[in-house]
Amino acid sequence: MGVDMLTRILRSVCKVIFRVTVHGLEHVPEHNRLLIVANHESFLDGLLLGLFLPKRATFVVHTGVLKNRIFRQFLRLTPYLAVDPTSPLAMKQVIRRLDLGENVVIFPEGRITLTGNLMKVYDGPGFVAAKTGARILPVRVEGAAQSYFGRLSDAHPRKLFPRVTLTVLPSTEIVIEDPSNHPPLTARQKRRIAGEGMRGVMQTMLFQAQKSRTFFEAFLDTIDKFGSRTKIIEDMNGVEETYQMLLKKSLALGRIACKVSEPREAVGVLMPNVTNTLALILGMSAFNRIPAMLNYTSGTAGMQNACIAANVKTIITSRKFIEAASLEEVVSKFTDLRIVYLEDLRGEFGVRDRAWLMGYALHYPRAAMEYAKPEDIAVILFTSGSEGKPKGVVHSHKSVLANIAQTLAILDFNPTDKFMMVLPMFHAFGFTGSLLPILNGIKILVFPSPLQYKVIPEVIYDKGCTVLFATSTFLSNYAKFAHPYDFYKLRFVVAGAEKLNEEVRKTYHEKFGIRILEGYGTTECAPVLSANTPMANRHGSVGQLLPGIAHKLEPIPGIADGGVLLVKGENVMLGYYTFEAPAVLAPPEDGWYNTGDVVEMDAEGFIFIKGRVKRFAKVAGEMVSLEVVEKIAHTAAPEHQHAASTQYDMQRGENIVLFTTDPALKREDLQIVAKNLGSPELAIARKIVQLEEIPLLGTGKTDYVTLKQMAEAA
Repeated sequence: MGVDMLTRILRSVCKVIFRVTVHGLEHVPEHNRLLIVANHESFLDGLLLGLFLPKRATFVVHTGVLKNRIFRQFLRLTPYLAVDPTSPLAMKQVIRRLDLGENVVIFPEGRITLTGNLMKVYDGPGFVAAKTGARILPVRVEGAAQSYFGRLSDAHPRKLFPRVTLTVLPSTEIVIEDPSNHPPLTARQKRRIAGEGMRGVMQTMLFQAQKSRTFFEAFLDTIDKFGSRTKIIEDMNGVEETYQMLLKKSLALGRIACKVSEPREAVGVLMPNVTNTLALILGMSAFNRIPAMLNYTSGTAGMQNACIAANVKTIITSRKFIEAASLEEVVSKFTDLRIVYLEDLRGEFGVRDRAWLMGYALHYPRAAMEYAKPEDIAVILFTSGSEGKPKGVVHSHKSVLANIAQTLAILDFNPTDKFMMVLPMFHAFGFTGSLLPILNGIKILVFPSPLQYKVIPEVIYDKGCTVLFATSTFLSNYAKFAHPYDFYKLRFVVAGAEKLNEEVRKTYHEKFGIRILEGYGTTECAPVLSANTPMANRHGSVGQLLPGIAHKLEPIPGIADGGVLLVKGENVMLGYYTFEAPAVLAPPEDGWYNTGDVVEMDAEGFIFIKGRVKRFAKVAGEMVSLEVVEKIAHTAAPEHQHAASTQYDMQRGENIVLFTTDPALKREDLQIVAKNLGSPELAIARKIVQLEEIPLLGTGKTDYVTLKQMAEAA
């Protein structure tokens, strides 16, 4: 039998048993001399690429593969090059093939994934691309890892013949330029930069190959992939619920929400971190209702102003929660708002509703759901109100799911993990952080309050959690009460929402042996913009921008290095709803969102935050970062909390006021530290005010609005 005939037969067989679909063939260039790169999911990958890509290519295979008799037979179908990745001459053979005008297929990871996500990317393939100038054609392989030809752990579902998708992305290239006014790069530096470039290509490929869906469609796809009996979520009631149980709750709560709202209506959600809250969010998504996540720590005025901005007329909540959180007085002051309690609505879920749920919706959820587009409004989150009345931040299904895909492209969360979610779901970090595991087969424990500092470390230990998202302030307090062994299973501790305190970083490293990964984001960006990772980490930075995010820096008079960060990408919000123009969408100009943060970026794209534009003081005509003021105080008294604000001064323009929990801190201490740090004299606070504790918002951030009022009165 000829090779061509055998190829056609194998292609037909794979189409039938693996239902192979190929997307993006229009991106394949007509010319040759392509470096085709793909993620490595299984031993089938090379065969699938050889059968379904319209380019004949030489496959770069590990010498170890040749030991397998079956794969030696498959390799007879195509040219191949066996290389030993430990040999320094290996990549020279690949370069030679490209220089001869051939196409070459290579797996930059070098090994089949064990996690389902991107693993270590070797420098060699990037160096080959930069050295030859060849166009890189990225191909995403999806589904093959679930077959018995993959090497995933038992926590991942296995199928005899899983559906396989190949997605071809637009071609790209890696160009290395020597820096101006600096010595030329060495060969080792060029190789490292090229390797980083290839890692970026692979991460972008994983993100861009995502499917466009709504929250509920993504939820149903996840159930199909991981199975309805998979245990997925637990709250402090102690019951670990399966996907089937969560689906049942979601459909029931969605049906209940339909009784008190119209399609595409924004409905206030005033609920704690419990399973029912996530079920309600998914259920509202199923029936095209929009959850407006209310911050129950913002008081009556804060919530009322948020409801006005988003044109919310109805709020869904729980009597049990209102009583437990002592919110009776707050809720009683709501005017022109309809308060609906889930306990009351359960009584309205009658026989017809139960028949619909058990006899139809649970069996045909895709038919039962109401149609919505990925670009439609999915959720309304709210700013903290630190710069005036809270604004509604309007996100689509696409923007939130894009941010989840961007995050998974750089961090290898997988079904062996268990998330501990202490951040409230009204917080963007908590909202997206709760959906991420649910929509990817990863267990999650939702905890009602991040303020239970003694309890949370014990729960993390008892439940074997491996991932923790939190703010620097919360992490600091957990460390005070945690036993050194409480965090023994934590693989990832990700800090965001505020600057990571250096003392907190040091404590986690020395007491728990954990490297905190600091990230950066904003509610308007769903929220993650950048993060340090195990593969790319730089001390003092908040990491590199996630794949698929464009950026630019706008200079600021008086600030020499860096500028205001503007970003653009699929994860950026649709726009704002404001108190002054309720439910009137104000989109970001030309898609660019101005973060208001002054940042500096190094040559490799690591971001260093210098402060918010509004957190600079103008003292005697000079711009002074309040972040620097706080850093001086943290260095002088690392065991205490500090926050800086300003007050008007007729002669100097503004004075800096430092609030601290250290009763012994003196200005002389700050002067000594500032001198050692090389900080300017103007960055030493003019006044020091002692407090028992620094006021915080419900999100864990410092309440600078209250501090500003206190500073003016000081």
